[in-house]
Amino acid sequence: MGKDKNPRRVADNEAMAKLRMLRTSPQKLNLVAALIRGKKVEKALTDLTFSKKRIAVDVKKCLQSAIANAENNHGLDVDELVVAEAYVGKNLVMKRGRPRARGRFGRINKPFSEITIKVRQNEEQA
Repeated sequence: MGKDKNPRRVADNEAMAKLRMLRTSPQKLNLVAALIRGKKVEKALTDLTFSKKRIAVDVKKCLQSAIANAENNHGLDVDELVVAEAYVGKNLVMKRGRPRARGRFGRINKPFSEITIKVRQNEEQA
C-alpha cells in the first residue's frame, strides 16, 4: 500500500527542463527565449551556440537537458523534437547599494530569473 504515482506534468509526447537562479533579468532572458520558441531543436541549438548574448550559454544547457529528458526518460525521437514552449519567470532580487552625493543611497537591484523549456515530438504528417 504505497502512494500513487505522481501524474505527469506534461503530455505523453513532451518533455521539460527548468533552470533556476540565472543571474540575469527576466527581460534579457526573454529575448533569448524568444529566439528559440517554435524552432526545431537542431536549429535552436545552432542559434544559441552563435548568439552573442552571455546568458545563451545557460539557455543552451537547459535545452540540452530537455532533449536528454525526452530521449532517456520518455523515449521520444530527438530528430522530430520542436521547442514547444520557452517561458521565463522572475526569481529573487538581491538589493545592493552605493553611496551617492549628499548622504543619499543609490539602490542597485541584482535580479535573478528562471527559464522553463518544453520540447514536443511532432507526429508525422501522412
